[in-house]
Amino acid sequence: MKKFTLVVCLLTAGLFLGLEAQAPDGDWIIQKMDENFGSDNKIYVGTMTVHGRRGSRTITSKSWLRGVDQSFTEFLSPPREAGTKMLKLEDELWTYSPSTDRIIRISGHMLRQSVMGSDLSYEDMMEDPELSNIYDAQVAGDEIMAERDCWVLELVAKEGNKDIAYHTRKVWVDKERFISLREDRFARSGKLLKTTEVLKVLQMEGRWIPSHIVFKDVLKGGKGTEMVIESMDFDADIPDYVFSKASLRR
Repeated sequence: MKKFTLVVCLLTAGLFLGLEAQAPDGDWIIQKMDENFGSDNKIYVGTMTVHGRRGSRTITSKSWLRGVDQSFTEFLSPPREAGTKMLKLEDELWTYSPSTDRIIRISGHMLRQSVMGSDLSYEDMMEDPELSNIYDAQVAGDEIMAERDCWVLELVAKEGNKDIAYHTRKVWVDKERFISLREDRFARSGKLLKTTEVLKVLQMEGRWIPSHIVFKDVLKGGKGTEMVIESMDFDADIPDYVFSKASLRR
């Protein structure tokens, strides 16, 4: 009887360990990532340091976001960029330059242009931040990244999303905090276009936030562009007028 009980216990333990070791569904993981970072409204202040061939420069901006379809960004410094603004409304993007007092709609091939000489394009700014809306995900394995245990996800664009900037991605997701610590972003052809690496993570209002990120356009030289989030206000109260073309000249 004792031998029978021991065998049952061993089989049960083996089954439990097998289930525990099995990775969760990839789509479930990216939904958890979206839940961690998503909110109806957000206001944040950040700095963007562009490392160019002739040196580096740092640009400070403040952004207001409502859901995934509306965002407004004002650049605060240095003086040369101060007052420049960007407005996103669904699939349309406008910029305003105080030096010319002109509002320009960014569309077509212009979306692939660099934002202020950085490694980010206007297309990057337009992308839906909720990965579950545009990608199907599969777990390819697990690895240690930045001394953290991570799932390695392979993301492929859903049918109907043919015009997105990156057809596939390889993402290293922190198993405990559900944030991406590294991404490789690819064209439909399989060519690597950009990489992102998270250098620092903070907990804000109960959420884990990648607060220091390095973006690298692998098709051009330089050391990449660093993004640092200085402050983040989730579920903020944002007036409707912020997301209007009139705000570009306010």
